[in-house]
Amino acid sequence: MAFLLHQARFYITVNHLRDLPATVQPEVAFAGRSNAGKSTAINVLCNQKRLAFASKTPGRTQHINYFSVGPADEPAGHLVDLPGYGYAEVPGAAKAHWEALLSAYLATRPQLRGMILMMDSRRPLTELDRRMIEWFAPTGKPIHMLLTKCDKLTRQESINALRTTQKQLAEYRDAGYQGELTTQLFSALKRTGFEEAHEVIEQWLAGRNDKGEAA
Repeated sequence: MAFLLHQARFYITVNHLRDLPATVQPEVAFAGRSNAGKSTAINVLCNQKRLAFASKTPGRTQHINYFSVGPADEPAGHLVDLPGYGYAEVPGAAKAHWEALLSAYLATRPQLRGMILMMDSRRPLTELDRRMIEWFAPTGKPIHMLLTKCDKLTRQESINALRTTQKQLAEYRDAGYQGELTTQLFSALKRTGFEEAHEVIEQWLAGRNDKGEAA
């Protein structure tokens, strides 16, 4: 099966909102705690080994990295790799900068179609993960959560993690969250959930919702 994401390449790095590219193509943002496996997941989804780089020192990546997908002469959209969050040893000033950058990008970027939120399946929906959801909630745009590293859990533990996360997401719907909130198990090592995640992302880039309808 051919995937649009397999035609991915680096586009630009920015560190301030004013430097965001004046592109019109749809964007899908990737967010997650440091060490949640975000860079590895992006590489696997794009069928490349070193498209997205994971810093040797967690929490050091302070930039927003853009990757174009689709034909080089006419990109179908962009994947947007947001800085990892939640690493305790990052200086306070850097944390404040990241928070301002992340929250403003998520809340105001009109090209953004949805957010892929990476969470370690052994520790889903931490306080900081919930903060990301709450920053994004006012937009009404969808969030699809990848419970990463599920290969480190037994089958029953994976099922329990997925069910628990789904139950917690229902609380957001009950509270009036307007966007779609979906989740799945994912393992870059075992390629678990690979095609499901692809389908969600490519539908967003094509301007469709999770039912295949025009958004």
